[in-house]
Amino acid sequence: MPPHALGQTLVWRNRTVAWERFGEGPPLVFLHGTPWSSALWRPIADALARRFTVHLWDMPGYGASSKHAEHAVDLGAQGELFAHLLAEWRLDRPHVVAHDIGGAVALRARLLHGVRYASLCLVDVVALRPWGSPFFRLVKQHSDVFAQLPEAVHRGAVEAYVRGASHHGIGADDLDMLVGPWNEGPGQAAFYRQIAQADEGFTDEVEALYGDVDEPTHIVWGAEDAWIPADRAHRLRELIPHATLAIVPEAGHLIQLDAPAALSSELTRWLEARRG
Repeated sequence: MPPHALGQTLVWRNRTVAWERFGEGPPLVFLHGTPWSSALWRPIADALARRFTVHLWDMPGYGASSKHAEHAVDLGAQGELFAHLLAEWRLDRPHVVAHDIGGAVALRARLLHGVRYASLCLVDVVALRPWGSPFFRLVKQHSDVFAQLPEAVHRGAVEAYVRGASHHGIGADDLDMLVGPWNEGPGQAAFYRQIAQADEGFTDEVEALYGDVDEPTHIVWGAEDAWIPADRAHRLRELIPHATLAIVPEAGHLIQLDAPAALSSELTRWLEARRG
């Protein structure tokens, strides 16, 4: 089994969801963003598994989960699924750490589908418009055309796009981990499909409700995030009045790779303070 493989699956509305649980302690769930998978969280999850029972999962349309063309992969569907997962896993008020669109998924599950958390940590999240890079918006307008690109051109485009999320640059192994799932089998079509279904309306729908989030909430942001600039972090902090905020220097949107030690330290400090 590959080092980042998820060993378990469940089915929800004909979608196959790959997931894994390991460690010991209070439940902790990680949510990935786009165009990544849970593999991006794996090193930090492994470290925190000494003190928490960690849950990793790939959203449908991403990573090792199913990528069927007929299945919606928008933020609305993912939020419903996340609420279902927590019920299936019998998790009552887990700790949650979410990155990128995972933030919108966690917030929608909380505000629209009745789940509650022990704590919520939002890391460079999609939560406030505008979101999406210029490439993201271009693809959204022409997703059918991009889906027909020759394989080599597609890989080059995805690699260039992903590299733009890092402030320091991405090594070959990490780049393959991030890009690989989009080059296998249905991956190319799935890559453009998830962009085509991205819609700021899904965050607009819950933005006015952010003040209702009464769980302990911490916002972590890369100071050099070129995809979702740090001004969003300050705006989100104002909308969740009790939230705390940490800006991580010399880190871009891929903060897990740009500043792994600083992010791990920040998450450990935050979660340990709430572990009891």
